[in-house]
Formats: sequence, structure tokens, C-alpha cells
Amino acid sequence: MIVTIDGPAGTGKSTVAKRVAAELGYEYLDTGAMYRMVGWYILKLGIDPEDEQAVIEALPDLTLTFHDGRALLNGEDVTAHLRSPEVTCAASFVAKVPQVRQQLVDTQRMIAASKDIVCEGRDQGTVVFPQAESKFFLTAAAEIRAKRRMLEMEDRGETVSFEDLLQEQTERDRRDAERNIAPLKPADDAEIVDTSDLEIEAVVHQLVQAVKQRSVA
Repeated sequence: MIVTIDGPAGTGKSTVAKRVAAELGYEYLDTGAMYRMVGWYILKLGIDPEDEQAVIEALPDLTLTFHDGRALLNGEDVTAHLRSPEVTCAASFVAKVPQVRQQLVDTQRMIAASKDIVCEGRDQGTVVFPQAESKFFLTAAAEIRAKRRMLEMEDRGETVSFEDLLQEQTERDRRDAERNIAPLKPADDAEIVDTSDLEIEAVVHQLVQAVKQRSVA
């Protein structure tokens, strides 16, 4: 069974997806990390993420894999580099490039083939796995999402202004929603879950129970 969990940043979807996968005994795929890996690679090469042609030309030399929860780019563990504001911004820009999305969609489908897996991202239920048996879209109030992101960054020793983070989040949400290819939106058959006032445990329980019900239907 394929389970998709989509939604914007700060809704708790990464944590929820990992725990749902663990409770169900499924594999877990963080597709957002794949776009961050491309973003990090582009920045490492000194390419402007908004230079679409340069981004496209860099793709043939790019191989993305995961091992024991670690993100490997051309065999190099880049996990520790993927959560910086610069990489987050770059990932949002490269995600608008059709060739990037197609390459990553093909990779995601290959990884998920014939598996019980929880796939987390922004277009899993709408584009990558429209046939998925269980689809969820997590949402939360903008201020709550930004606060969660700020706490995550502080836990890593990073200091950031809440106002700046909220502004960056708003701009990324707009780019994600307005891009021509695979815009951020719930699938028509996705269950929408507002996590604003819910503890992680409650969200995980809700999704796990829904998946179990569908698996025996």
C-alpha cells in the first residue's frame, strides 16, 4: 500500500510520516529532502537556483539515494546540510523546473514500486501517486507553522527572527501554490487534517487508524 502525506512546511508532516511508517511497519520516503538535495547541489556548484537552464544542465550528474535514513547525493551524505534557510529557498526554486520534477518523480516511483510505503511531500497524492490507497493533506495556521519551524532551528543551535521566518514561509507557500507544474494543493480524495491544535500523537493515531481501515476495506 502507498500512503501519501502532503502539505506545507511546519504542519508536522515529516515527523508524522516517519511515525506512521514506523507504526505500520512501512518504509518511509522523504521527497522534500530530494528537492533540498538538488538545491544544495546547485548552490555547491555556484549556480543561481533561478537560472533554470543551468539547473537543467547540472541534472545528468546527479544521483539521489537514501540509506538508513541518511540522504546521499552522488554517494556523499549531505543530510546535515539540507535544513538551512539557503537550501530551503533554493529547493523551492528548483522545484519549479519541470525537468527537475520529472527526474525526481521517476526516482520516487521507482523507490516505491511494489512496497508498503509512506511518501511525504507536496505532490505525492496529486501527481506522483494519484492511485495511492490512502492520501492525507496536513495543514496548520501560518503563525503556528512558523513557530514550529523556529523551534526546530533553535534546537539545532540556529537563531532566526520569527518575522523573517514567517515572511520566508509566506513567500515559499506562494511559490509552491502558484507554480505551473505540480502546485501545492490537496488531492481531491485526500483527507485534510488541521494540526494547529493537535499533538503529534493524536495526528499519528488518526492517520494510522485511517490507513488500517482502508487496508481491510
